[in-house]
Amino acid sequence: MVDIKTEITIHSPVENVSAYASDPDRAPEWYVNIKAADWISPKPLRLGTLIAFRARFLGRELAYTYEVVEFLPGKKLVMKTSEGPFPMETSYTWAATGPETTLMTLRNRGVPTGFSRLFAPFMASAMRRTNKKDLQRIKRILEK
Repeated sequence: MVDIKTEITIHSPVENVSAYASDPDRAPEWYVNIKAADWISPKPLRLGTLIAFRARFLGRELAYTYEVVEFLPGKKLVMKTSEGPFPMETSYTWAATGPETTLMTLRNRGVPTGFSRLFAPFMASAMRRTNKKDLQRIKRILEK
């Protein structure tokens, strides 16, 4: 099991942070590895929404579809994919720590299958570094 949890404090109201982070159209702006996000389901984001992502991770092109399995606007978003060698769940939570400050948590967890199991420790380390970069990037964007 790979379970990576990263957090950052962003000096922006929770409503702004959660609206930006939960918008799939914005994902390529703040995720280092995501190149595109295409809506399969009609907008707006809600339980059951399907979104196809294209990314590059560890030198490989990836294509996967996330399904929104939990969505509490302004509080929590959970998406899951069961595709490929590394089924993954990604969750975001947002908590106001002041009127203009938000604690954002990004968590990725999954169970690699097949050959990917051998590389799980390496992948976890790479994911942790990437998640920290992603959170630093969203912080810079939202604090401008």
